[in-house]
Amino acid sequence: MVIETVTLEVVIGAALVDSINPCVFGVLIFLLAYMTKVFKSKRRMLLAAMIYITAVYMTYFLLGIGILTLAYTAGIAKTFYKIAAAIAILAGIFEIKDYFWYGRGFSLQMIPGAGKKISNFSTRMMKLEKNHPHLSLLIAAALGFFVVLVELPCTGAPYLAILGMLSTGAYATGIPLLLLYNLIFILPLFVIVGMMYAGQTSKRLEHWRKEERGLMRLIIGLFLFSLGAYMIWAIV
Repeated sequence: MVIETVTLEVVIGAALVDSINPCVFGVLIFLLAYMTKVFKSKRRMLLAAMIYITAVYMTYFLLGIGILTLAYTAGIAKTFYKIAAAIAILAGIFEIKDYFWYGRGFSLQMIPGAGKKISNFSTRMMKLEKNHPHLSLLIAAALGFFVVLVELPCTGAPYLAILGMLSTGAYATGIPLLLLYNLIFILPLFVIVGMMYAGQTSKRLEHWRKEERGLMRLIIGLFLFSLGAYMIWAIV
């Protein structure tokens, strides 16, 4: 079964929308604020941030490969496609809701308790930086892996929709598109790291995130709803 829905424009659009999720920004701003306290120099903070972003990229990519491979090998591509389309529409509705009534009722957010665990990871990073500096960078990598997993309920819908589309085509075609998707996904993270490195404060960035999170949710919601509807239309 091949459903002609995947185009380069759709993949890029979904990745861009996924990349502006306020959940992703919020965690990174928190971690960068912590890293500026943990690491003695900006260069070392920058290195830890790059390791974190690389871990995010690799985890997100390998997770996508795993889901895509499962859909192929288990022969559930069509079912997975329909589920992904339905999730995109539902997620879009919840995101749009948050533009008008932010935080009221059900919202897409990180797994409960994740914030405390991220804080615990950060505390461990500080302790290791004092006693075993090289190991503290491993915590940055572990944070990247952990954050991807706990953020999935908040960020996963666009990625799931793209994986659903890719599962209906050739496997080999999907790999480079996933690589591109994840590259676009992490680009805003580099921008935030660069701004912090250049002297922007975490408080100022967090204030901006809170000011714009409603608009970001609206953009994500409209795109997800449209993408899910497009996916359903393509199989009717």
